[in-house]
Amino acid sequence: MFRLVDSEMLDFPESVAGTNLFDVDANLRALLARRSPDMLAKHGERLSDFGAWVGGALDEQATYTDRYAPPQLETHGTDSRPLGRVVLNPLYQQAHAEAYERGVIGLAFTGRAPHLLSFTMGYLLSQTDISIHCPVTMTGAVAYVLDRLAPSAVRDVYLPELIRMDGKALSGGTWATEHHGGSDVGATTTEARPDGDAWRLNGLKWFTSNAGSGIAVATARPTGAPSGSKGLGLYLIPDRLPNGKSNAHWVRRLKDKLGTRGLATGEIELNGTWALEIAPPPHGLKAMMEALEYSRIHNAVAACGAHRRAFLETMCWATHRQAFGGPIADFPMVRDLALDTLADLEAGMALAFEAAATFDQALDDDEARPWLRLTTALAKYLTAEYVNQATTRAVETVGGNGYTEEWPTARLLRDALVLSVWEGPANIQALELLRMVAGKVPGNQLFVARIRETLGRLPPELDGAAQTLRRTLEDCENTFAHLRQAPAEGPLHARRLLDTMARLLSACLLIDEAATDMDRRKALIAARYVNNRLAGRQSVVAYDPLQDRFPAAVMYQPIPA
Repeated sequence: MFRLVDSEMLDFPESVAGTNLFDVDANLRALLARRSPDMLAKHGERLSDFGAWVGGALDEQATYTDRYAPPQLETHGTDSRPLGRVVLNPLYQQAHAEAYERGVIGLAFTGRAPHLLSFTMGYLLSQTDISIHCPVTMTGAVAYVLDRLAPSAVRDVYLPELIRMDGKALSGGTWATEHHGGSDVGATTTEARPDGDAWRLNGLKWFTSNAGSGIAVATARPTGAPSGSKGLGLYLIPDRLPNGKSNAHWVRRLKDKLGTRGLATGEIELNGTWALEIAPPPHGLKAMMEALEYSRIHNAVAACGAHRRAFLETMCWATHRQAFGGPIADFPMVRDLALDTLADLEAGMALAFEAAATFDQALDDDEARPWLRLTTALAKYLTAEYVNQATTRAVETVGGNGYTEEWPTARLLRDALVLSVWEGPANIQALELLRMVAGKVPGNQLFVARIRETLGRLPPELDGAAQTLRRTLEDCENTFAHLRQAPAEGPLHARRLLDTMARLLSACLLIDEAATDMDRRKALIAARYVNNRLAGRQSVVAYDPLQDRFPAAVMYQPIPA
């Protein structure tokens, strides 16, 4: 039987639970050092404390809430009138409040930190509880819209309630989805009627996560406004009126979902609901898209976080599981699966954090916005694809235990599926991509220039990948030219183009990391990724240098030439 003898070099605990998820993440620390050189000096201690909390108390809460105490709905009050109040267990409430107290949203809006810090905290949160990270995401999105787009009279009253760090922050919600519309927000039927300086909204929002939020933004069509997206406005809905009374909306039903069971997702009826205007038609949908763009980056880092947890679960189990005379981490097929998961993880993180870092840049430089839109669409798509594959592999590696609810891999698998759906599935990202590369915006030119820059400085370990990279870029360029000549064919080819561009850019970002840090380990990871995801089927007996250096690869240790 084939056996390796270096498994004792694998320093993984028996369980991920209780691990400081920041301190053990060398790839994240290196990535932050490249993207924001002063991040670790200013916020490293905070991130370490956050990583300990996420891997400890938050992880315990996530297991308890998911298995034993999901949200409940109190449908009617003692007077038999509809109440629609979401009831959360105390551990979930405490964890949710503590995330804001630790600055996951507030730090980025007080001028003390870049949004990259919030995205990094979101990545850590999702390693244990996407049901906490989701409301954090929407709270940040609502805060961003209020900060950038709302009239000062609205912003000055409600933004401070979302970004406070005293444990009493309100959380946010984004209400756009309706039963008949789904991603077609332009089909919104919720009506907005003027009421003095405010508005009254009537309609049904069909899929609202964080259903018990304190402040939400919602799309609605003012009476008499035209149909379609140009007739939409965006409105702020507080849970409490200025006089302290409850607003006129209620949760009529909580969704019985496959995953994210700790998160209250419901159907919300708006019955003369008091609201304030953030953006009138025709600017309402654009304002909501600003919120969704922010959320899509959080979705991408969340996918990376769940992917990272899947990798850790794989390695902890494989290192300590004894079978056939030794730990299963000794066996080449297990290692091969782990290396595939690792290569996809590092590629996805490179792409997601490219979008995250560009977000901060675009706040001060409008010229960065096309690249932000392009990388956000690519990252949102690719990371969701990879996390679903990674969580499946984790269940497969752990085996029967991994399929039971007693093991965190089962929750990971269920929760990861939503990341393909939230904030626009792959087809919606493909349509966004078309606007960037086949319309008025020269996203295709930005993309080609970025890839060529990387091709001009390939490390020696990637000489064999050069032909694959150039061939893939040529395919993209030919597709760009074809779509500009035949725009009607865009929807036919958009999803395949989305996939190809996302893989090519993530590969090049990995290569840039290797070249910047003179990191041979990263170069070998990049070479494996190119072979797996761009070159097509490789020879069954092709030599894989990472199999011989497996402990160094998975432990993020240097690999000498």
